Amino acid sequence: MSLNEMEHKKPLEGVRVIEFGSFIAGPFCSRLLADFGAEVIKVETPNQGDPMRNWGLAKYKGKSLWWPIQSRNKKCITLNLKTEEGQRIAKDLVKEADIVVENFRPGTMEKWNLGYESLKKVNRKVIMVRISGFGQTGPYKDKAGFGSVGEAIGGIRNITGYPDKPPTRVGIAIGDSLASMFGAIGALMALHHRNQSPENEGQFIDVALYESVFAVMESSITEYMKVGAVRERTGTILPGVAPSNNYPTKDGKWVVIGANADNVWKRLAKVMGQSELAEDSKFKDHDARGENQAELDMLIANWTKTFNLEDLVPLLDEAGVPAGGIYTVEDIANDIHYKMRDMILSVHDKELGELHIPGIVPKMSETPGKVEWTGPNLGEHNEDVYRNLLKYDKDKYERLSKEGII
Repeated sequence: MSLNEMEHKKPLEGVRVIEFGSFIAGPFCSRLLADFGAEVIKVETPNQGDPMRNWGLAKYKGKSLWWPIQSRNKKCITLNLKTEEGQRIAKDLVKEADIVVENFRPGTMEKWNLGYESLKKVNRKVIMVRISGFGQTGPYKDKAGFGSVGEAIGGIRNITGYPDKPPTRVGIAIGDSLASMFGAIGALMALHHRNQSPENEGQFIDVALYESVFAVMESSITEYMKVGAVRERTGTILPGVAPSNNYPTKDGKWVVIGANADNVWKRLAKVMGQSELAEDSKFKDHDARGENQAELDMLIANWTKTFNLEDLVPLLDEAGVPAGGIYTVEDIANDIHYKMRDMILSVHDKELGELHIPGIVPKMSETPGKVEWTGPNLGEHNEDVYRNLLKYDKDKYERLSKEGII
């Protein structure tokens, strides 16, 4: 292999993923793998496709601006999984795959003869990632379970918002995204295990939306079961941890300041021109600041309100106090750090023209990911996959198309 080839090799090159799914959790899982070189073949229903093709808050010329991101780097084919021939074709695809990702309600893939036990018979090495609301087992497994329900059952909604107002949502589909990430992590662990084990066998990975949310709920369950403590909504503060809050600025914006460590609090007091506050018995140590949190926040807010955000943050940066403006998407679009770290990529979409899309995370020094293309048209890769990968002859390909199987 030449040096140039090595420089452009991506870590998941040679890994083939078949995606059966729609909306967010399954497709985002596959996208994470596609960003780093996996060949992802997304299977959609003929004529209609993934509803995500039409999703998004804002559209351009009637087209979704979410779809090009969610399905970037994927090959899109159509296949009717509700037909026996479609199911046989799906198994032909699985024979050539390393990983299968699906996010249907438990039992759906089995109804189509495409459950893990069936797929294992045609490819014992296959790894199957199964993402659902409540998992493949348990009394709730048959319940419909969108991300919003997973966030509710997982516990995050109850602690999001203000104590005097109803629970609220995080501004994105956080439950789906967390499940996607756990699915991708599970797939990579299973791939490593398969490649290291003498049997070279695959396995299935059961990812539940509610469990993915619960997994990031820190020590809340331990606190409750050990001492009966129940975390509640606390708005912008973490009770007893101060100063750490949002503070207003002169120009009507907000800055987050995290100065709750003793040494950092001293630096903040100094830059405020009020070094004596750090020695005040009400604010001298962690416990004291926690007890007098509201008074301390008022003092800091009165100071931050005398600065515009663009002047205040550099001042805090120079003093070594963690701080940052609460960004709108406009702020993100104009931020030099985002640009310098390639977190806003300019790409060309054949229908939408130039698009600025989120960059790739994480950054890898030797085998970085790359966006090769944006979300394809419905069935765009049918001929490539069916004729070239599965070696279907022209007559079979045309018949399947004519009969609506693909």
